[in-house]
Amino acid sequence: MGSEKNNTRIFHGVGASPGIVIGEARIADRSRVAVVEVPIDPAEVPSEIKRVRKALDETKAELKALKEEIAENKGLEHLYVIDTHLLILEDSMLIGETVQCIENEKINAEAALKKTLKKFKEFFEGIEDEYLRERSGDIETVVERVLRNMLGKRHEPFLESGGRVIIVAHDLSPADILQIDKNKVIGFVTELGGKTSHTAILSRSLEIPAVVGLEKILSELSNGDPVIIDGKNGVVIVNPDEQTFRDYLQNKQYYEYQERELLKLRDLPAETVDGYRISLKGNVEFVEEIPSIRKHGGEGVGLYRTEMLFINRNSLPDEEEQFRVYAEAARQMAPFPVTIRTLDVGGDKFIHDLNLDDELNPALGVRAIRLSLRQPGIFKSQLRAILRAGAFGKVRIFFPMISGVGEIREAKALLDEAKNELREACIPFDENIEIGIMIETPSAVIIADLLAREVDFFSVGTNDLIQYSLAIDRTNEHLSELYEPLHPAVLRSLKMISDAAHAADIDVCICGEMAGEPAYLPILLGLGYEELSMNAVSIPKVKKVLRRCSRGEAVTLAQQALTFSTAAEVESYLQSQITARYSESID
Repeated sequence: MGSEKNNTRIFHGVGASPGIVIGEARIADRSRVAVVEVPIDPAEVPSEIKRVRKALDETKAELKALKEEIAENKGLEHLYVIDTHLLILEDSMLIGETVQCIENEKINAEAALKKTLKKFKEFFEGIEDEYLRERSGDIETVVERVLRNMLGKRHEPFLESGGRVIIVAHDLSPADILQIDKNKVIGFVTELGGKTSHTAILSRSLEIPAVVGLEKILSELSNGDPVIIDGKNGVVIVNPDEQTFRDYLQNKQYYEYQERELLKLRDLPAETVDGYRISLKGNVEFVEEIPSIRKHGGEGVGLYRTEMLFINRNSLPDEEEQFRVYAEAARQMAPFPVTIRTLDVGGDKFIHDLNLDDELNPALGVRAIRLSLRQPGIFKSQLRAILRAGAFGKVRIFFPMISGVGEIREAKALLDEAKNELREACIPFDENIEIGIMIETPSAVIIADLLAREVDFFSVGTNDLIQYSLAIDRTNEHLSELYEPLHPAVLRSLKMISDAAHAADIDVCICGEMAGEPAYLPILLGLGYEELSMNAVSIPKVKKVLRRCSRGEAVTLAQQALTFSTAAEVESYLQSQITARYSESID
């Protein structure tokens, strides 16, 4: 979407990585390869299959060489993305579907591969979870590389020349981002992409400002056009006038000053002015994100999502593979804890070995702990791996989407079996591992006092809790205004959870998006939450507000917020209090 003022053009996309940069546009050719479907004779089928296999092998070699180059020049921190793409190339479903298409439909290899990609994309588009849905972009990126190799079109790296530029492209792969020279490329804009794509995650991790999802932006500018990116608000300005340029230059300077000041808080305690200490942790999908938690002053991993070990592959990870990953996370985060969530996937058939039936409503179907309890062998393999990792650092375990006491007891029984199996094999593990659950269903809120007797800690997944409590699909753009974190039902639920945890003397954490929003900190603090887990870059911002808060004032604020009837009233009240007390911290 764009607007125009004189020759200045303003476009609004998705803010993928915060920061303000001003530079020249550099158009990068990352458009999709055009593929034409061509009928073939039956005699040509073997040669077309051979072409696919050859292109797959070339792409593997290309990515392995790229991985070595990146490891040598930039270190190991972000190589998990290349590994993910290599796993996709190893997936027998990718080659199997393509070969079957060539054999059955008698069409050329490129068209068959495109049809396979279309099947994958249609499947992923049906997945409710935004993060997992974005993984279709990884498959598309890999297939695009294979197609380019099949057609003899090299995937050329960026050739940056001259001053500091802003890359503008149809799409960028994670490999593209990893090859960027940050001294020359200061930001990027793409037509495709979402906030949870690997490209967006990498840009935030590398702190390169980016705006994605700007359809047809390539048709709106040329090489050399002056461009401003506001990665926080998702704004791109082409040919800014003098006043706009001055305004954003001032905003850029202020933003960079704030970031420098925030990082000074890294080693300061996360406590209020009246001495109340809480723990600020980070949410991660990959071990490679742990250094960012340390850099921003986090005191552990509050949510380690294990799903990425299981998806985009034809076979499930075995116990040893999982153990190596979890143990490395424990080692890197020591002496702080790593809280690992067991597999949290839906009834969507994207883990090949599980052979799940299609469901009309997978969000409310066989997913998370329900799936694990129906697959005890797979579940115990993961439990053993987590238990073993506990011998290398502080590890906690928790179960997702709990709706009743029975599920906890079943899960704990399988955990006991896993412990016995390790004892019998004389394999070291953490005998006293702490056990927790995610509170994200209304039923769990209502019986929080009963659930608290069964576990060592609660972790509140506010994203799903809000969705289920308000009967709102948070991915539905037509209902976005009804997704209200400050809805009275949500605030009352959070209070019930906190009260139950404190009555049972167990820890209680929030690991959903609310935890990383500085404006919500006073209410969460006042409701009694002593642990918050968030995106690593949000930790200093939340700590800044916390260190200017009084626990007593926060309790009064939360009590008052609970008296209002609508989310709008709560928000109005909260804004007035923030303006009066914390506005400088939250800006």
